[in-house]
Amino acid sequence: MSDKQPEGAGESGEFEQPSVPDDVWERFARDTERDIRSSAPKEPSARARMVTERLRQKDAKGAQPEGWRTGPAWQEMNGRAARRRRLWAILGVPVAVAVALVAVKPSLLPGDPFGASSDASSGGASAAALPAETAPPTAAPSSAAPDTPTLARPFAGSPAERWADGAAAIVVPKATPVGTFTSAQVAAALKRAKTLLVGANLAPGTLRGERPESALAVLDPKQPRMLDDVNSSLRAPGKKHDPLMLFSRFDPAEVRPAGDVVKVRGRMTFKAGAHASVAIHMDYTFVYPLIQADQASKAPGTTETSGAPTEASGGGSTEVARTIVRRVLDLELLDPRKYRATPGKLSITRYDQNLGNTACDVYDGFLHPQFDSAAPTGAPPTGPTTDPYDRSRDIEHSGTETCGTVSRT
Repeated sequence: MSDKQPEGAGESGEFEQPSVPDDVWERFARDTERDIRSSAPKEPSARARMVTERLRQKDAKGAQPEGWRTGPAWQEMNGRAARRRRLWAILGVPVAVAVALVAVKPSLLPGDPFGASSDASSGGASAAALPAETAPPTAAPSSAAPDTPTLARPFAGSPAERWADGAAAIVVPKATPVGTFTSAQVAAALKRAKTLLVGANLAPGTLRGERPESALAVLDPKQPRMLDDVNSSLRAPGKKHDPLMLFSRFDPAEVRPAGDVVKVRGRMTFKAGAHASVAIHMDYTFVYPLIQADQASKAPGTTETSGAPTEASGGGSTEVARTIVRRVLDLELLDPRKYRATPGKLSITRYDQNLGNTACDVYDGFLHPQFDSAAPTGAPPTGPTTDPYDRSRDIEHSGTETCGTVSRT
């Protein structure tokens, strides 16, 4: 387009000279030419032609590319969904493991929604074990479903069915320095305290009435009268020298263990003592399942293994009784530089016990469990009825020295 104004045809007036100034006309001509160039069709680039063709093919197949015909709100929703998918992918593995564990062991769920506990008490799988006791209980354990103990399940119907077995239940706390004693010295003392408890209440020889050598070995021979009194009780048991004050013993001619397991529950603690010592406190309950010795050879379908009758496949069971013994012991590790004491040996400062399901006023050095099928032995009980599984109360003697009955075994 020319940037000059058209000239007129002369005086005839066919073309008249416009009255627009030259500079305005030139600017109009430039703007018009620029607008025409910008609005003219352009040849698309090769990349643009490829993108257009790819979108056309996807649209023909019904596929919708990202962002196609979607607004910002929908794209944001897709982003949230992607984040949720990533979160579930992270949580999926532990959730799957938890579901698998509950499927295998439903009792892990709080409240026992599937009734696993009732199934266990009725003769199914064993009830879930209790965690270790770390503090004094605030109440007695709840009553278990009534059940009759057998050789196959000697703790059926007892709270002890969920307790730990034998020496493994006696957990030694982690040692720390106490006064002049190092951690290693304290650890050795705690280990000896466990040896005393195991040797006095769990060693097979001790339970058969043999001399509890391993337990006696940790006691300080320099403690006045202690070992003399213990030895007197073992040589000649009596009311004034009763070995049951420290040791659990049964007459092998009368009863035998019903299996190899003794259930145990309790705790061991330590602190600085009043005599520049390490003071060790132990409070444990032992549950012994027993069978009458004369029934062991008569019981149908039973065999003997290590002196303990066990139920053979397809055989019947014999009557099982349980005796419960709770012991509280306070021990001291004295500093031999300050006191007359043997290095590493323990002194007993307190020993108390509760004996459940044993004959009253019998002082022959043995526990005598009562069986329902046998005539009572010993004197009639005159003391109160107590729960031998109640570990929430202390057992300091009242001074009456009466023998009572137990509310359950």
